[in-house]
Amino acid sequence: MSTADDWNAAALRLLEDPYIFLATGPRQHEDWAKDVLVLMHREVPDPRGWLRIDADRNNNARYDVPAYPFEPPPAAGFRDRLHELVPAGAVTALAVMAEEWGDDRPVRDRPERDALLADARFLLDRYGPDAQFWTNARDAASDPARDFVQAGLKGTSVHGFITCEYINGLDLLEELGLIAVSGDEVGVFWSFGAY
Repeated sequence: MSTADDWNAAALRLLEDPYIFLATGPRQHEDWAKDVLVLMHREVPDPRGWLRIDADRNNNARYDVPAYPFEPPPAAGFRDRLHELVPAGAVTALAVMAEEWGDDRPVRDRPERDALLADARFLLDRYGPDAQFWTNARDAASDPARDFVQAGLKGTSVHGFITCEYINGLDLLEELGLIAVSGDEVGVFWSFGAY
């Protein structure tokens, strides 16, 4: 059983440096996409009070784009932009988020590769053995077990959930998202490439 301290430490080891959004919220709707939208708009706290990584929570860009850096479709449009992953594919999708988009040190070549994969697995274990995982990566449509670590973050083709607005001198050009869905929680992990 993971504790807040253990989970928070794993999240920071894996995701503290890149431009990341990490949040978990309660599952309150049969259509979990509605719960993900609520998270993207920062309308609910973590049900366990655990760590959130959200550098844009107080960004004044949210006056123009309320879910900034997201500009997601309505919940009904999520299914057109997401593909299901098996748990092993979800672990690699989360682990590869330890990379920066312009990083010349891909996770696959790092000496701590196995530790990063272990942290990703530990984070996703929070959602239980029956959790479902979804990504906006297009390649997952044909390969739900895609090894994102082997492929690397660069060049990942996705269905967009981020804004195309140029705000505060920042262009958001790349993204990779992972959504974890359990019976009582939804988790959102998103990596951004900004220039």
